[in-house]
Order: sequence, then C-alpha cells, then structure tokens
Amino acid sequence: MPNRPRPHQPARTRARHRGRRVLAGAGVLLALSTALLASGTAQAAHAAAALGGAPAQAGADTVRPATTAPRAAARVTAAVLDLDGTGRRPTVYGHDVTYDTASIIKVDILAALLLRAQDAGRRLTAAERAEAEPMIRDSDNAAANALWREIGRAPGLEAANKRLGLTETEGGSGTRWGLTRTTASDQIRLLRAVFGTVAHANAGTGGLDQESRTYVRALMAGVADEQAWGVSAAADAGWALKNGWLQRSTTGLWDVNSVGRIVVGGHHYLVAVLSDGSTSMKDGVALVEGAARAAMASASAR
Repeated sequence: MPNRPRPHQPARTRARHRGRRVLAGAGVLLALSTALLASGTAQAAHAAAALGGAPAQAGADTVRPATTAPRAAARVTAAVLDLDGTGRRPTVYGHDVTYDTASIIKVDILAALLLRAQDAGRRLTAAERAEAEPMIRDSDNAAANALWREIGRAPGLEAANKRLGLTETEGGSGTRWGLTRTTASDQIRLLRAVFGTVAHANAGTGGLDQESRTYVRALMAGVADEQAWGVSAAADAGWALKNGWLQRSTTGLWDVNSVGRIVVGGHHYLVAVLSDGSTSMKDGVALVEGAARAAMASASAR
C-alpha cells in the first residue's frame, strides 16, 4: 500500500550536526559520484557533492566537504558497519545530519513494542502481531498508527531508544510518527540492537532478547516483493530491510530511506541510507541504491 502518512506540518527542525574525521581520500568521492551519476538523474548527480567525499568514523572530528559545489536540493548519507568485524562504530559517508524517517521508523516502533512486552514478562499478543507483521512486511500505516499509540508515541519511542543505545533520534510530534528525525549512524545503532548478538548489542542495557530479535529479523527478511529495493541493491547474497518513502506536503519533494542487513563477500553488513529532497520517488530510490552500492564498494574494499 502507499507509504504516505497524511500531510503534516514540518517536524521539529533542530539539526544535530556531527563532525567527522577523514579516513580516506578523494577516491571515495569519485566512487560515490560515479555510482550516483549512473542512476541517470540530475538529483543524484547533485547529491554526490552533498555526500562530502570521504568516509568518516562516527564520533570523530570535523570534516570539510571535499567539494565547493553549491548545496543541492537532494541530500544523502550512508552508514555501514561490518557486523562480523571488530569495530563498534559505523563508517559514515556524507554528513551525518538528521532526516525524516518516513516508514523506516516502523522497525523502531516494533522494537519499542517488544521491549514493553518483555518488561511485562510476556510475548506479543495475537492482536499485536496482527498489527506488527503488516506494519513491517507491507508497511501498513494503519497498523503503525495503532502501535505508535500503544508504545506511548514519541515519549515511549525515546524511552525505548535510550535502552537500545540510540542518541540522535527524536520522535515525531503527536500522531506524526513518519516525521521522527534520525541520523544514519543512529539507524546503525538500532540495526545493531536487532541483528547483533546479546553480548554486542544489549549487554547491560535491557535491550531486545533473542526471541524478539529473531522476530524482527524474520519480518525484515520477508517484506513484500514491491518493497524489496534499497540497501538490498548492494547485496550479493541475503538481506533483510525496511524502506521508507514520503512526499512532503510543504515542498513536494521526497524523503526516501532504506535500512537493513546485507551479505557481501561472506560478511554481514548493517547499512543505513537516508535521503531527502528528491523530485520523485523514482529519483529517491535511484539515489539511495546508488549510495548503498558505492558505500559498500568502499567498505568491502577496506
């Protein structure tokens, strides 16, 4: 079904710019730019400049963009973590600023719901599963509305995220779950809470237990065929994902996002690609998939 919440007023616009330290040279900018240009859209070409050029480690120092080109309407940021490696911080391509979540927030809503059930010493009820499963597999908005209310809307989401280790995600006001603001690196933290081991993802945090994590993984691996795009474009084997897309009523431009776990070269990677400002959903999908491919080409070569 269409993944477009009703028109909203803009969400709180407090941007949390995080500085980044350069880890690689201008070759990464070339790779990203080439991949984005290959999508065949002017939006993607301009957004290549917005990526900033060099990968950066989350939590590092400030990076100057590798280009002086004017800021384009479209923006994109990609974050990658090798789940089989020893690192705990993702490599971020572009500026790790906040974006609207659109429907990728549905993974976070489900995680918050599962934590509530765990705290009550139970599993999800049949009624809760009847909402959770179409919310992830079909991106059902009515189901998301119901579960957003059940978790306590933004305050409930943010309480759960504190336990899951997210630090840069701000819930949408009122019923506007699709206008939650997040960063690519925070989405990696959420994915780690779902796809990591107990020792790595949840030690001492009261996070998702094994049964809850298995449930979320299964739903993300079984999304409807028409939604099997996004970070899966960079996979050479299995994947599990959730996508989000939303046309903003204030500008007519599109937010298009994709988050998930993919397998490349025998390694499991967590990948989050967030974008906004595309002139169509098709352009946004091309931008996200191009950025995912380019980021993975760089990450898997390291």
